[in-house]
Amino acid sequence: MNIKNNFKAIIFDLDGTLLDTISDIAISMNKVLEKKGFATHPISDYRFFVGEGASRLVEKSLPKDKISDKLINNLREDFFKEYDESWNITSKPYKNIPEMLGELSKIHLKKAVLSNKPHNFTIECMKYYFSEYHFDIIRGHIESKPRKPDPTSALEIAEKFSVKPEETLYVGDSSIDMKTANSAGMFAMGVSWGFRTIEELMENGAKKIVDNPLEIIDFL
Repeated sequence: MNIKNNFKAIIFDLDGTLLDTISDIAISMNKVLEKKGFATHPISDYRFFVGEGASRLVEKSLPKDKISDKLINNLREDFFKEYDESWNITSKPYKNIPEMLGELSKIHLKKAVLSNKPHNFTIECMKYYFSEYHFDIIRGHIESKPRKPDPTSALEIAEKFSVKPEETLYVGDSSIDMKTANSAGMFAMGVSWGFRTIEELMENGAKKIVDNPLEIIDFL
């Protein structure tokens, strides 16, 4: 299959882009909050809590007057324990993601996943949901690396692929992803089916918005 836009690599965000994980994340965090006597939140609120790592998830979930580094660190560990038991209960690929990945496998492109989800959870999710599809690099957050929107990890992936940033299509669902792509000099593609709004994507530099995963193949 010809690649009309001359991309040589594609990088996907995970949560909100390939996988709908919001209910499992929300339920796990709400269990932690409830056990500690804090108010819980509707699942829909978590669409705006996630994306910046577990510490920020905890911070956004807590009452502002209760926030402290010690409490955040403690609840983050509690969250990890809960999530480790329930990360795959309701999570699932978005509609047409498997079909898109199947079509993508026919195209000669380097493929990667870059997530702010902890690296071990990212690897587990990819193995569980997408083992039949080859990805050259799968990277979640590693403590020694800055989180997105810092472009360091995206640029490292491009370097490992021996491709230029401008030859890389970056696909994500949030302002964090759009900022990452633009900071790295990559093409920022936003997806409308994820956790955040189209307005957020456009305001943060999305160069194209797609409403169906198969549109990614058409764009290529």
